[in-house]
Amino acid sequence: MKIALVGYGKMGKIIDEIAQNRGHEVVARLKETPTKESLNNADVVIEFSNPEAAFENIKVCLENNIPVICGTTGWLDKKPEIEKITLDNNSAFLYGSNFSLGVNLFFALNENLAKLMNNVNEYSCQLEEIHHIHKLDAPSGTAISIAEGIIENSKYEAWKLDETKDNELGIFAIRENEVPGTHSVFYRSEVDEIEIKHTAFNRNGFALGAVIASEWIVDKKGIFSMKDVLGL
Repeated sequence: MKIALVGYGKMGKIIDEIAQNRGHEVVARLKETPTKESLNNADVVIEFSNPEAAFENIKVCLENNIPVICGTTGWLDKKPEIEKITLDNNSAFLYGSNFSLGVNLFFALNENLAKLMNNVNEYSCQLEEIHHIHKLDAPSGTAISIAEGIIENSKYEAWKLDETKDNELGIFAIRENEVPGTHSVFYRSEVDEIEIKHTAFNRNGFALGAVIASEWIVDKKGIFSMKDVLGL
């Protein structure tokens, strides 16, 4: 495939290497908002930029009918508009708060555990996420996805950063050194604790998942997630 990388920071460079190792051609490495010309007839765009730039980056690509794999978090208030643009242009869009294959399996495990715990009133739930000090958004997009998976399958009605009340689900966001990403879900009672946890050792898992998603989305139309890619 011909892949355009929009947002060329640490993640973009790792994606670049993995994509080439898997036999793809990287035809654009862009740090600025793309144009039709700068996208160089790419088959797919992988977008890892920042919350301020993401919407415009994605919009330009979809309007040129190029499928977009987006891993930028912190802009999701505009996601419904992007989904409309996708459908209006008969294109394809896949957003992932985290493209790691392990994290997406963790999402499924988290939802199943939430269903199991829903009728056991002795336990309360909390989330904790640890990321590197350079991460711009808190809580992370991954933590929000985990929280949404619990809310959809339990008594909790909303998530909240730090301290909570009533049916709010607490997320504790910690920023520490160069940690790639650690996410934990705790169910605590007066007598014991159940914990599920995912620990990333480096960014390579995120990058590999993004490339696998880009391979999957070619020739498809519509709005997708990593659940579609993995058949979850």
